Amino acid sequence: MSESVFADRIVQNLLDTDFYKLTMMQAVLHNYPNVDVEWEFRCRNSEDLRPYLAEIRVQIERLAELSLTADQLSFMERISFMKPDFLRFLGLFRFNLRYVHTGIENGELFIRLRGPWLHVILFEVPLLSIVSEVRNRYRYREIVLEQAREQLYRKFDWLTANAGSDELSELQVADFGTRRRFSYRVQEEVVNVLKHDFPGRFVGTSNVHLSRELDMKPLGTMAHEWIMAHQQLGPRLIDSQIAALDCWVREYRGLLGIALTDCITMDAFLNDFDLYFAKLFDGLRHDSGDPVIWAEKAIAHYQKLGIDPMSKTLTFSDSLTLP
Repeated sequence: MSESVFADRIVQNLLDTDFYKLTMMQAVLHNYPNVDVEWEFRCRNSEDLRPYLAEIRVQIERLAELSLTADQLSFMERISFMKPDFLRFLGLFRFNLRYVHTGIENGELFIRLRGPWLHVILFEVPLLSIVSEVRNRYRYREIVLEQAREQLYRKFDWLTANAGSDELSELQVADFGTRRRFSYRVQEEVVNVLKHDFPGRFVGTSNVHLSRELDMKPLGTMAHEWIMAHQQLGPRLIDSQIAALDCWVREYRGLLGIALTDCITMDAFLNDFDLYFAKLFDGLRHDSGDPVIWAEKAIAHYQKLGIDPMSKTLTFSDSLTLP
């Protein structure tokens, strides 16, 4: 193994990932076990990440050491819709580094995954966590947990001062920050503080490891990846969203019922989201575009179908700030 400038591992274990990767992984095992995919990371804001490549590679190599312990597997077994065959597979799963390619291309760092969907699906969140934390360890060596905690409490103070008690009692917030976390230790601290001191309702985290450590229910359903893949897997491109939603319904039989709406556009999604799906799914997730316009479209769509919108859930997840 290459020599690392950091002693500790960034990705704690196989459960140090977002829950929706595991729910999608189970659906892939049952429906598309032999499908090959390709996935590529590029930095959106053109920041030069090349100086961190050697350390990123060291941390990727350490992923191959991870496997589920008996206690971690027992935690997963308590989740009713995690099937025995999937849990057996997960108990045997190891990150296979032959599917990962890193380097410099056109002056930029790249990370590319190529291989069976079932065996590369869990790489995404750990890889993004690694890139983020390696970069932050180099750039912000003086940042300590106390600073993260103080910043969080300042946000709580702002929220308490600017929102009424009625609003706060109904304000539900969840952590889905694993992919973009400053570091594992900061995410652990933030989730712990949110659990105990958030002035609204903290409903949990998508990080399965932290859910287990802090005795919470892991949160998540599907990601864009699921619907995007069906643009190739579905019978026709125009029916790709219908194929993705239908497969999800067959896999989870009414559970994990929050559908993602913006892979194509909200309008295109609502054209496919007929009465059948609207009754089967508990609600919708917003992840791009104007949230108010999106919500009004969702409400109008439910009303048009004769469904009380107040019986459904709208979840917002795009560039959220407390204001």
